[in-house]
Amino acid sequence: MPVWIAIPGALVLGYVVWRLGMATLRALSGPAPGALDTERPPAEPEDVADLEVYLVCGECGTEFKVSRLGELQIPRHCGEKMHVVRRAAEA
Repeated sequence: MPVWIAIPGALVLGYVVWRLGMATLRALSGPAPGALDTERPPAEPEDVADLEVYLVCGECGTEFKVSRLGELQIPRHCGEKMHVVRRAAEA
């Protein structure tokens, strides 16, 4: 086989193998972030300052007062999930 055919043929074959490999890796990685959340609109934040809601770390006792609540995602502190604590409102 002449060299002037073999080199372009190898380049084309290498490109096809690279594209197939990248397509396979993209398919295995799953959907893009946020791609599955298209059926419902994001929740509007709700003012909960008067409800006395806190996120408390069970390890060190750190507390975060929750004043606005959207979709609740419990944060981690000291490597553990924080606990939701509701306290009686002060008069």
